[in-house]
Amino acid sequence: MATLLHIDSSLFPQEGSVSRAVAASFRTAWEEQHPEGTVVHRDLAADPLPHLDQTAAAAGFAAPDARTPEQAAAYALRDRLARELEEADAVLIGAPMYNYTIPSTLKAWVDHVILQGRTAGTDKPSGAGTPTVVVASRGGGYGPGTPRESFEFVQNYLGKVLGEVMGLDVEFVVPELTLAPVTPGMESLVDQAEVSRARAHEAAETHAKNLAARLTAAA
Repeated sequence: MATLLHIDSSLFPQEGSVSRAVAASFRTAWEEQHPEGTVVHRDLAADPLPHLDQTAAAAGFAAPDARTPEQAAAYALRDRLARELEEADAVLIGAPMYNYTIPSTLKAWVDHVILQGRTAGTDKPSGAGTPTVVVASRGGGYGPGTPRESFEFVQNYLGKVLGEVMGLDVEFVVPELTLAPVTPGMESLVDQAEVSRARAHEAAETHAKNLAARLTAAA
């Protein structure tokens, strides 16, 4: 049975969050293809992880028998997060843009799950090749050639850290202009926003079906 690791990081509920809504389209299509599968869902807004501190960081480098009780407890969380990633057949991440980058809660997950010599820092990280879809929603437009192109630190960052550092097989679904319907001065962009959102839902569903077909063929 296939396992999907689904991570949401939007501050808002699904009714007010494009990243959650588009990720839900992926998950629904995925579950239709894998009705007996497992979904491990982490809602980082409802249940945030602690930020990486000195104890948790040191625990990642210390030998198991050399860890203090505090380090052992901190490492247990990091190990659980890493195992969720390692045991997943596919990963789905909702990553809205907040102040030009990812939510701090998602950064905390990244910080914990990167374990040198295991999920990173090795020729073949433990999660290498796992298909990963990131729903990178943003309130404005940050694509190539736009005035705010250089402010884009969601897709650029996650592409590097998830793809190049951790070896995941990353694809992005990018609904843009999500603030157009509620922001004065963006009224002329509402139609483009609606088109972008519709395309994102369609892309999410397509990715889910394609990944399901790949896993079935490889089984």
